[in-house]
Amino acid sequence: MTSPGRTIRISHSLGLNRTVLALSIARLADALGNSILFIVIPLYVAQLPAPWLAWPESVRAGILISIYGFVNAFLQPVTGLLSDQTGERKRFIQGGLLLMGASTLAFTVATRFADLLLLRMLQGVGVALTIPASMALMASASNAESRGGSMGVYSTARMTGFASGPLLGGVLHDHLGFHWAFFAAAFFILLAFILVQILVKDVPGTGRAKKGSPFYMFERRLFNWGIVGGGLATFMMAAAITMMTPLEVEFNARLHETALDFSIAFSALMVSRLVLQIPLGRLSDWLGRKPFIIGGLVLMAISTALLGEAGSTHQLIWVRVLQGVGAAGIAAPTFALAADLTETGSEGRQMSIITTGFGLGIAAGPFIAGLLAVSDFHLPFFFVGSLLAVSAWVIYRKVPETARRGK
Repeated sequence: MTSPGRTIRISHSLGLNRTVLALSIARLADALGNSILFIVIPLYVAQLPAPWLAWPESVRAGILISIYGFVNAFLQPVTGLLSDQTGERKRFIQGGLLLMGASTLAFTVATRFADLLLLRMLQGVGVALTIPASMALMASASNAESRGGSMGVYSTARMTGFASGPLLGGVLHDHLGFHWAFFAAAFFILLAFILVQILVKDVPGTGRAKKGSPFYMFERRLFNWGIVGGGLATFMMAAAITMMTPLEVEFNARLHETALDFSIAFSALMVSRLVLQIPLGRLSDWLGRKPFIIGGLVLMAISTALLGEAGSTHQLIWVRVLQGVGAAGIAAPTFALAADLTETGSEGRQMSIITTGFGLGIAAGPFIAGLLAVSDFHLPFFFVGSLLAVSAWVIYRKVPETARRGK
């Protein structure tokens, strides 16, 4: 039996407190609901008419997945500013979850591609309301000595949802059909709303730090190389993670696999990242953030370039596992580095750069893949792999180290 003292020491070593744990659990449910759609949407696109957009299915699927990312990415700096001004982080999170849940449920009554496009835009607005407020609370609720561990727990919870969602989506699609997948996604997003209501409290003293003074969305002093470089790292990571999504039909045909096979390969990245996220985040508290971020980008560059070379589902799974190892080295250390550099009352705006990078990556990856794959299936993977290598060099040259080594 674990003693209370032992439990406290474990919680401290992982960077856990009530707020971190509550946000992590809620994020798990939210990610589970949203990631069900990764597998279902490309297949659903093929079922609905699009008379005004007679492009290949891979392009239409890429547009549908990408519009969500572009909308939430461009709105996040605005919602981050508003959450800084009001200090009402929890209300922003809950409002975004309600909007995401309602628009997900509305997928069941969509009859045209244009309907899906509108609903994905609404989902993007919902995510934009939720993410900067969540990350601002995480930055305020964690401390520098264990922040890598805190971000590792949060990212692990999110990855648990992202890893489980595609698998559940594949099973529901294959056995029950599209509508049950959408019902399940909406249910888990609603569950996240309930968990936030019960467990999450706003951290006193965050937001409204400049009450009575004008607020500006972009203040140059807030956006240093650490913040901007972190946004670049999360952008490239997200692009590499999601770029194979609009090519599901092509992968299934090339590898003679089912939707469930593809969902297993897609989730393999999430599983390997899930296993390594907390230990690598905690190690970044002791050894520094940059070595893990740079190493993760290099490993993702190599594994992303190899995605198009997979000749079987098993090979695809192993390449995705390597991508997950790289992503584990990038995510928690990057979030922790950015949080180290935030100023009180400006957490929403500064952390929104990191989450905006992630949102833009989610949008850009599928769009690039769907567009370039029309001419050559391998081209998008080599292209994004090259950009990941360049990003590693930029981080090495420009981004400062914020964690003291050897603590």
